[in-house]
Amino acid sequence: MSTVFNFTFVPWFRSVAPYIHKFRHQTFVVGLTGEAVAAGKLQNIVQDLALIQAMSVKIVLVHGFRPQVSEQLRLKGHTPRHHRGVRVTDPIALDCAQEAAGQLRYEIEAAFSQGLPNTPMADARVRVISGNFLTAQPLGIVDGVDFQHTGKVRKVDVEGIQRALESQALVLISPFGFSPTGEAFNLSMEEVATRVASELQADKLLFLTEIPGVREHPLQDAGEANPIDTEITLARARRLLQELPEPTSPADPAFYLERCVQACEHGVERSHILPFAVDGSLLLEIYVHDGIGTMVIDEKLEELREATIDDVGGIIRLIEPFERDGTLVKRNRTEIERDISSYLVIEHDGVIFGCAALYPYPDEKTAEMAALTVSSDSQGTGDGEKLLKRIEQRARDMGLASIFVLTTRTMHWFLKRGFVPVDPDWLPEARKRKYNWDRKSQVLVKRF
Repeated sequence: MSTVFNFTFVPWFRSVAPYIHKFRHQTFVVGLTGEAVAAGKLQNIVQDLALIQAMSVKIVLVHGFRPQVSEQLRLKGHTPRHHRGVRVTDPIALDCAQEAAGQLRYEIEAAFSQGLPNTPMADARVRVISGNFLTAQPLGIVDGVDFQHTGKVRKVDVEGIQRALESQALVLISPFGFSPTGEAFNLSMEEVATRVASELQADKLLFLTEIPGVREHPLQDAGEANPIDTEITLARARRLLQELPEPTSPADPAFYLERCVQACEHGVERSHILPFAVDGSLLLEIYVHDGIGTMVIDEKLEELREATIDDVGGIIRLIEPFERDGTLVKRNRTEIERDISSYLVIEHDGVIFGCAALYPYPDEKTAEMAALTVSSDSQGTGDGEKLLKRIEQRARDMGLASIFVLTTRTMHWFLKRGFVPVDPDWLPEARKRKYNWDRKSQVLVKRF
């Protein structure tokens, strides 16, 4: 039994080590919905946050309290009021929000204070600092509706939060703010988390939410044919927000997506939407390559980019070994220079470690993905999947229905990623004329 455990644990631990190194001393802002606490998930989430902090990550935790406030109002016989998905905070709702915030802060601090032996919190000693880090202002009157004590963030005490983080404490922020005159305002957890992440220039913003993420086709029903889109570029996220209806509840696809877009637009490198229903979703998203939810990324910050004429030499050096052993069809410099606009490259520290090209056949609504190559030094790190995903997105943006590849050595890699074999006669007529029957390449197609 121990031998089996070693064979599973050791490779796994080695696979997460690069992420442990990468995220040391980075700052993560975590938005925790009140629904997660109401669902009994707080204990495990706290344990995961303590583990992440133990790996030298600086954490700001912003909690929500939507269901807790609604429950307080129900107990007082007061009907909750909302407009455009935002709570109208009258004096009774303000009292309920203050009670809910105090109770939740107490529960969260108590959870971080547990150090029972034989539990993940043993010897954790997580110090939690909370305080008046937010200055608020009234939301005012919108569409003729007076939101009363509902507010929005006016200012974030960045210096105070950074001092607390430098002291190796976890910073806990409630969605509550005060005006310079001392008036209290009920705030949105999502807005607070986004503003704090943006002003801190955090490395990640992670929302633990009721939804599993954003699906590849957000307006369609969930199912195997409509999985979670694990990585969305900022440009595509903006397009999705134009297509999706205005959100009125957290279950709407655009509700968290628009906050992720705002964070990325203000300098947060990566924003995530994760399901709190999945135990360990924070750990799975941060330390496992494919993650579990949806990540929105500003592609300008990513090493994956469109190739330029200056990349031709690097592409040639990358593909030459694979041309020599017959994995790739030989391409000369002139061909690559001519087609450079069709290429994507992955660059690390000025060195090209991966490339792929897309050749469309618009009349047949398909395109060929060619020259998909990852350096032997970088294989196993997910660069191939990144290139494939970006190529697929480029094809979708062109209005194409599928992509195809020709391969002699890597058929199983493509089969695992949704491609299916077809007869060479399936190829577009123009591509069929160039097909090398002596090479006997397998033709594989992935339909969208």
